[in-house]
Amino acid sequence: MNKNSIIRIARPTDNLDLIKNQYLNGLGFKLLFQFEDHEGFDGIIIGHENQLYHLEFTHHRGVIVGKSPTKDHLLAFYIPNEDEYNNQCKKMLDAGFIKTISYNPYWDYNGSTYEDIDGYRIVLAKISYGEDH
Repeated sequence: MNKNSIIRIARPTDNLDLIKNQYLNGLGFKLLFQFEDHEGFDGIIIGHENQLYHLEFTHHRGVIVGKSPTKDHLLAFYIPNEDEYNNQCKKMLDAGFIKTISYNPYWDYNGSTYEDIDGYRIVLAKISYGEDH
């Protein structure tokens, strides 16, 4: 892959509108694309305009997917600046994420863990990437 490749992480949800609001408000993502009834699928693609990653959430009409299969399904974002970290933690709570104890205690030592409406987790790590290795 070249340096312009984009990674898209996709997962289903039963709560498309709620997920959209949580991630846009809690993590400051932008709605990059939205689709309805694409062969029975509705979805959103969100991200930050200048980043090489996107999150895609889909809902297959008439299908129930339920909650996260485990408590260790998570995304980790590294925020080493203390003021930015604290501000981001507040935004997560304001957006409806639930602060929780991490399944892997490592993340509790180095940040905070939040759970979305589907039970998937977001870690805000208050360290620089690479410090944890």
